[in-house]
Amino acid sequence: MKTTLTTALESALDFLEGLDRNPVAPTADRATLLSRLQSDAPEEGLAPELVIRELVHTVDGGIVGSASGRFFGWVIGGALPAAIGADWLTSVWDNNATLYACGPAASVIEEVCGRWLKQILGLPGHASFAFTTGCQMAHVTCLAAARHAVLAKRGWDVEKQGLAGSPPIRVVCGDVRHGALDRAIRLLGLGSANVVPLADFRQLESALDGSPAIVLLQAGEINSGAFDAFEKLIPIAKARGAWVHVDGAFGLWAAASPRYRHLVRGVQTADSWATDGHKWLNTPFDCGYAFVIDPESHRAAMSHRASYLTHSTEARDQLEWTPEWSRRGRGFPTYAALRQLGRKGVAEQIENCCRHARELVHGIARMPGVELVSEPILNQGLVRFTAMDTDAVIEAINQSGEAFFTGTTWRGTRAMRVSVCNWRTSDDDVRRTLHAVERILACRATSAS
Repeated sequence: MKTTLTTALESALDFLEGLDRNPVAPTADRATLLSRLQSDAPEEGLAPELVIRELVHTVDGGIVGSASGRFFGWVIGGALPAAIGADWLTSVWDNNATLYACGPAASVIEEVCGRWLKQILGLPGHASFAFTTGCQMAHVTCLAAARHAVLAKRGWDVEKQGLAGSPPIRVVCGDVRHGALDRAIRLLGLGSANVVPLADFRQLESALDGSPAIVLLQAGEINSGAFDAFEKLIPIAKARGAWVHVDGAFGLWAAASPRYRHLVRGVQTADSWATDGHKWLNTPFDCGYAFVIDPESHRAAMSHRASYLTHSTEARDQLEWTPEWSRRGRGFPTYAALRQLGRKGVAEQIENCCRHARELVHGIARMPGVELVSEPILNQGLVRFTAMDTDAVIEAINQSGEAFFTGTTWRGTRAMRVSVCNWRTSDDDVRRTLHAVERILACRATSAS
């Protein structure tokens, strides 16, 4: 065992120490990876340390450098050192974090971290919580609680009676939202036909006709990073008897920063909130958090009891609150990340990322043939390349190995997204990225002429 883990440690350190010099984008294509990996199932086994060495060699070039400080694609953060170490120990301890009896420390550490997270995010202390695989399942958890609550008001027990014959639930949301919400709506049987997208939330009151309803608001829209007007919209929704859920995958973390806290003013009056740990808290994948104002609705939607389970009468059994049965102890890396940073460190991390995002967006926008599409509100911004194909420029940047970006279409305009949420991103990473983009634009302009 020691030899195997030492081999893994050496490979991990080689990878991390090479982040600054190695390409950010993958260099091996699918055909190459398949040629190394694809074969019949092995007849004979291999010594574990040799398996690790073989694995590292086999996937070489197929690992995206998303841990790099020059990775600005999607909304993916890097993992903090303490969180990586705790995640490794989580695998070694190998407890199923579903019941207190299965892993007392895993249960108690989630209980502590749930309280810490509510304090840092400015959420009500009495809200229940769940640690999930990510924001996708955090949405499922919150919307399951919402489904229970809005139907219970109509005398319908959805857990017992199902949805067949129940009053239909309207889901009112903006016309631009993350796909994880649509997937959660489908998974819960709410039906995409019952989604009411609004181009303007001034139509919110008229869209709520008194039938069971869930209103979806955003803390950080995926393209622009925009925030909905929580102070204005939540009271309107609640006056109409609707449940309000907030998608705060990355934007909810603005509450941790004195500089950006104003963006989420009023968000604490919602009914549920979902966010990610593997984005701005920089825990390893997979880690998400769900919070629900009504613990009884949350428990009713998730809880299960059985004679073959060892339920605790005092401690917190995670199975009561989460959609998974067999589950990883996500509390350990969360605890480690929060202990490494502290509240001040979380705020500094957020503010540094936002500063780097502004520098990147404005630095690229000042280059010839580039237009600013969306000013960074938080850590997200958009630019487009007016003199050449935007997707072709993104591909050229990524192929250079110096940085990694992704594209999007926003309000009919194809653009390059700039997303910064990695603790490793430094001033030097920003300068290096700007120089790389400038070189690529100059080279393509010369080729075109």
